[in-house]
Amino acid sequence: MTTANAWPAEAVAETGSALGAVMDQLGKVILGKDEQLRLCIACLLARGHLLIEDIPGVGKTTLAHALARTLGLSYQRIQFTSDLLPADIVGVSVYERESSEFRFHPGPVFSQLVLADEVNRATPKAQSALLEAMEENQVTADGRSYPLPNPFFVVATQNPTYQIGTFPLPESQLDRFLMRIELGYPDASVEKKLLTGRDRRDIVAELAPAIDTETLTAIQTKVPEVHASEALIQYLQQIVAFTRESAVFAAGLSPRAAIVLLRAAQAWALMAGHRGVVPEDVQAVAPAVIAHRLRPRDESAPQTPREIGEFVLAGVPIP
Repeated sequence: MTTANAWPAEAVAETGSALGAVMDQLGKVILGKDEQLRLCIACLLARGHLLIEDIPGVGKTTLAHALARTLGLSYQRIQFTSDLLPADIVGVSVYERESSEFRFHPGPVFSQLVLADEVNRATPKAQSALLEAMEENQVTADGRSYPLPNPFFVVATQNPTYQIGTFPLPESQLDRFLMRIELGYPDASVEKKLLTGRDRRDIVAELAPAIDTETLTAIQTKVPEVHASEALIQYLQQIVAFTRESAVFAAGLSPRAAIVLLRAAQAWALMAGHRGVVPEDVQAVAPAVIAHRLRPRDESAPQTPREIGEFVLAGVPIP
């Protein structure tokens, strides 16, 4: 596969060095999860939002906090509960007697990195308060729009739907997340380090930014410039077409899903030091990007993100 118009080698090396420092620091907090950390960074670089679905206690909140500290981003955690109101997320207008007018008081969503913790414990009304923010990077209140910070990255955690007190996210809201990942249990050697080492919260509190915001936003602007050849675009289109034509899924991937799959592959290629996107970059991000956008027709079909990703990728030959 050709990579004409690819990035200069020095630009690739410079970007790789900056992102390598970020990965090294995160790896000291979240042990043994290099693939998930890379997906998380790729999601941010592609200007998407991340959904982490897993049982409580595997490090989801710690990951979000460590990411904010490592990137030097302003950070707010919103605990989603059944009584949470939209105003608790976006803010509220308060009447001020001195000026005889209402003044908008921004909510916690006005941060560069927002942790929506246990997002599916809140009612659909509260969940929907994030939709405009995630899609348009703004909040509308009392007929006026307020821009959100740049960069703006939502990390939402979700409990498995079989657990008590959860409200499943509708497909339209799931689609707002560029990626969905799972952290899973640590292996025995990693768990031993967690048991015998320092408290992860103490380590996070000591983290210093490994990259500044200006550099991060500059890298984000470079992602769409990572070259994708005609053959690579055809390969991606074949993946999308396979999901639409397969009888396994109730509906195939949308055009928006195809666009974000390309962006995620470009971000992964940038992190991997590739001067252009190759099929392996698409394959690396595909399960996290497409699985939550595909609904199997029945229980005999692939169910987990890994199973869905492997099924789709196996059905499309590499050009």
